[in-house]
Amino acid sequence: MRSRLGASFRLLSLVDSGKFETSISVALVLEYEEVLMRNVPLLNKHEIDDLLDYLCKVSRHQTPFYLWRPFLRDPNDDMVVEAAVTGGCDSIVTFNSRDFAGVEQFGIRVMTPREFLFEIGELE
Repeated sequence: MRSRLGASFRLLSLVDSGKFETSISVALVLEYEEVLMRNVPLLNKHEIDDLLDYLCKVSRHQTPFYLWRPFLRDPNDDMVVEAAVTGGCDSIVTFNSRDFAGVEQFGIRVMTPREFLFEIGELE
């Protein structure tokens, strides 16, 4: 959300394109909101709300019914794992791959946005 030039922006622009699905949970939406409000000065509250509303509209909603907390070093990352496992996701796409060490035991790969874009045929 800081630049229109990177892999993350490209990936966000492909949400709801049919090339992949996204999963989300209430806890994850609240975490996204908090992080965006704190770290993305280019967006105002209304724009952040619009973005989150869009993600909620197009994503598969997950209600984790089991918790492994604490599983990862950062408890805020645990909610990503919970939504991914509940949603049967193949991958977690993040720049913080080291923070998700161990998710392989759930059959989930950790990939950077660039790696994921390459895998889905959006980068050569």
